[in-house]
Amino acid sequence: MSKVTLVDHPLVQHKLTLMRRKDASTNSFRRLLNELAMLMTYEVTRDVAMQEVDIETPLEPMKAKVIDGKKLVFVSILRAGTGILDGMLSVVPGARVGHIGLYRDPKTLTAVEYYFKVPSHMEDRDVVVVDPMLATGNSAIAAIERVKETRPKSIKFVCLLTCPEGIKALQAAHPDVPIFTAAIDRELNDHGYILPGLGDAGDRIFGTK
Repeated sequence: MSKVTLVDHPLVQHKLTLMRRKDASTNSFRRLLNELAMLMTYEVTRDVAMQEVDIETPLEPMKAKVIDGKKLVFVSILRAGTGILDGMLSVVPGARVGHIGLYRDPKTLTAVEYYFKVPSHMEDRDVVVVDPMLATGNSAIAAIERVKETRPKSIKFVCLLTCPEGIKALQAAHPDVPIFTAAIDRELNDHGYILPGLGDAGDRIFGTK
């Protein structure tokens, strides 16, 4: 697990606990996910490239460091990835956005693609693929394979929750892609859900169950 970063900041863990509660409302779940994603963005962008620009303070000119948000692309795995995407864009509003539509076949648990749209000139960009859950790993593996076809400078994967099975699968398929997560839970059940987990993230974000 050398490329797995567990974001264990107290604020992240506190908000995650509130989200796990089965009686958390759709509104509070969505708000907490947004806040948690904002906090995780600080860790995910820790090594983002910077450049110096000339500015003037109220007292004198100086050279100061800025990031080039346009070189950063957040790729959301639809539909649940949108919940993380919104929080990250609050912190890096200049980032570009890509979307990949995948659904999990209920019988085989494999990922089926139905939509893909990313910015142009991906070879100049650093990509962060986002999805709340890394369970079987099938969706993340398929999404990253698709993103790699665009030849970006780098790829990271960010999720809210994962488990040993998901990490093992993703690292076997994409050992070069770092994983950032707020929790590594115990295991998967027979239906491909993380235990103890927090249920279906998409349903809880959008209130569809």
